[in-house]
Amino acid sequence: MTAIKHALQRDIFTPNDERLLGIVNVCKAGKKKKNCFLCATVTTERPVQVKVVKVKKSDKGDFYKRQQTWELRDLTEVDAKDASKENPEFDLHFEKVYRWLASSTAEKNSFISCIWKLNQRYLRKKVEFVNVSSQLLEESVPSGESQSVAGGDEDALDDYQELSTREEQDIESMMEMCEYAVSNAEAFAEQLSRELQVLDGANIQSIMASEKQVNILMQLLDEALGEVDTIEGKLSSYEEMLQSVKEQMDQISQSNRLIQISNTNNGKLLDEIQFLVNYMDLSKGHIRALQEGDLTSPKGIEACINASEALLQCMNVALRPGHEKLMAVTQQQLLFAELRDTFARRLTNHLNNVFVHQGHDQSSTLSQHTAELTLPKHNPLHRDLLRYAKLMEWLKNTHREKYEGLSRTYVDYMSRLYEREIKDFFEVAKIKMAGTTKEAKGKFATLPRKESALKQETESLHGSSGKLTGSTSSLNKLTVQGSNSRRSQSSSLLDMGNMSASDLDVADRTKFDKIFEQVLSELEPLCLAEQDFISKFFKLQQHPTPETEELDGGTPSRMKDMVRLMMNKIFQSIETELNSLIALGDKIDSFNSLYMLVKMSHHVWTAENVDPASYLSTTLGNVLVTVKRNFDKCISGQIRQMEEVKISKKSKVGILLFVTGFEEFAELAETIFRNAERRGDLDKAYVKLIRAVFMNGETTGQPKHFFEGVEARVAQGVREEEVSYQLAFSKQELRKVIKEYPGKEVKKGLDNLYKKVDKHLCEEESLLQVVWHSMQDEFIRQYKHFEDLIGRCYPGSGITMEFTIQDMLEYFSSIAQSH
Repeated sequence: MTAIKHALQRDIFTPNDERLLGIVNVCKAGKKKKNCFLCATVTTERPVQVKVVKVKKSDKGDFYKRQQTWELRDLTEVDAKDASKENPEFDLHFEKVYRWLASSTAEKNSFISCIWKLNQRYLRKKVEFVNVSSQLLEESVPSGESQSVAGGDEDALDDYQELSTREEQDIESMMEMCEYAVSNAEAFAEQLSRELQVLDGANIQSIMASEKQVNILMQLLDEALGEVDTIEGKLSSYEEMLQSVKEQMDQISQSNRLIQISNTNNGKLLDEIQFLVNYMDLSKGHIRALQEGDLTSPKGIEACINASEALLQCMNVALRPGHEKLMAVTQQQLLFAELRDTFARRLTNHLNNVFVHQGHDQSSTLSQHTAELTLPKHNPLHRDLLRYAKLMEWLKNTHREKYEGLSRTYVDYMSRLYEREIKDFFEVAKIKMAGTTKEAKGKFATLPRKESALKQETESLHGSSGKLTGSTSSLNKLTVQGSNSRRSQSSSLLDMGNMSASDLDVADRTKFDKIFEQVLSELEPLCLAEQDFISKFFKLQQHPTPETEELDGGTPSRMKDMVRLMMNKIFQSIETELNSLIALGDKIDSFNSLYMLVKMSHHVWTAENVDPASYLSTTLGNVLVTVKRNFDKCISGQIRQMEEVKISKKSKVGILLFVTGFEEFAELAETIFRNAERRGDLDKAYVKLIRAVFMNGETTGQPKHFFEGVEARVAQGVREEEVSYQLAFSKQELRKVIKEYPGKEVKKGLDNLYKKVDKHLCEEESLLQVVWHSMQDEFIRQYKHFEDLIGRCYPGSGITMEFTIQDMLEYFSSIAQSH
């Protein structure tokens, strides 16, 4: 093992400036034995680094090579497996556990002892040794090979001292003077020993010869010691003097430090006092304004605004730690709180009186605005109250309860004022719609009687006239009789044919249109002005400041909701009055719904452009739904009246009354809906009305009554094949009915109808095509129904219509192409 150690030192560690202190022959435990050496080394340079190196022979076996290196400082634990029994196994715990099997227990113990010594000497972090005998760690390793392997070399490392350059040169010169210094080391050593003895003797003789000089040197040393004692005495006295000076300087320094601390504290105290004086001092003028300032004059209001803002700044100043414990600060805060409460009460009482006075003010009633049908303007009140807007903001930030109480008071009294003004305004509007005299209202009480009389006369006309053209005089008579009650009955396409001749109807509708527009035009600026005032006066703008965000929930939508809630309470009667006015207009003349739909739609569109979420936009939008419903009801009523028209068998051939009435309706509707936003609603109504015109035109110009009678007999229980045996529905009667409607007449009638449709529909080509196609489908459906009924009730008769479905398709196609 010694030879191996020297070989490893020479070949591996010396070139790296390392010394080999411990070695053990090992193999990995539990695997095929591949021997290697674990070496404990230290570096020769400072600072010393201790390492554990794994060395193994090369594959060829002619030299050793370094395979793996660990720093000893990374070793955490050494496990010897068994402290009482001999066991060659041991573990080294680095970043992972390495398990080894030594060639002998003695080598293992020697290596572990070497590791222990190196750890004790060089490492601050001590390695934990487990299952290691305490004797092994405390005592030196026994003599022999093991000692030479581990302990001896470490001791040699302790006594080793490196030669200086001078010493190396002297040794080299001595060896050059002796020729056999290299070849015969023993002889060279004996010569050196002899020369050393000679030198020792010479040294002794020299010492003995210099005894006198030694005595002289000793005497000089004694004198020097005496001088030293003298100097030490003087130094002691100087030290005492310096100590006194030091104590005095320390006292001066302490005094200066205390003075400096006092000056610093005085400066800080002055800063604190200056801070409190600057930010918590309210001038006497502000205090006087808060306590007794005039809230009626502009100058007094401005003084109160400045004083309230100064007070708010004083109350909101961010106090520093400890300020709240000062008596002066506490007293000042109490003064501010008292001033705040006093001024809040004065401001609240004053504004309450203003609101109450305005709510009971009778000077702005509608009597002075009756002739022009206008609503009183509240701009002067708004202008006067807006002078208090900043004070309201102050009240909102300081006394939320009083602010909300003022809001409720304003809404309460202003709602009464507006309700009275709006009620009077709509009452005048209703009177102007119905007539300027009170007798106009009486007409509404006679509506059922007059409508009943009109209906009876219409039915008698249908039953007594032989032909439609022969009823002109009776119809004119009916028109004259009903002209005075025109505005008290629902208009229809049945009487539209003669409406154009009545200047009274045109004047009434124009008058209604102007009145309705005037009503909406007056309401719109009234609502917008009030909403704008509420937003500004009560500080409910859509772009709030950070302070108002914290007070009001922080969202603009919440402020919009508060404005809308106040507006709903103030103008709670507008929607009801508008609906009542709309109902009256519709009762006077159902065609007034056309005017109202156009006007209301335009004002809704205007309001939405200003503010889609405003009270005005929402209210008008709700009322627009009612107007649209009345418009649809008007169109449905016209269609229903067409369906209820009956023509007697004795009536002559002519243009149906509701066909002419539709022409007049279209002219009126086009005038009303020109450039209107709701043009699409009229176009949809056209489709329904034109389809009804054609369908009911067929009903009163075709033999539908004959086939209705046939269907009625079948419904009563008569068998279908036995219907032809009844006299009124015989085959001869069927042939007469069919003979009255040859294909030529049918085509002529369709051509006239197409011209009517083309004249009154808008210029959009697709709408005309849709209507014409719908008419074609309806004609074909009824044609098939009649053919099927003939086939079932008159089987084998050979009776058919004088034109076929193909003929009808050609009629419709040729008419459409010709135009």
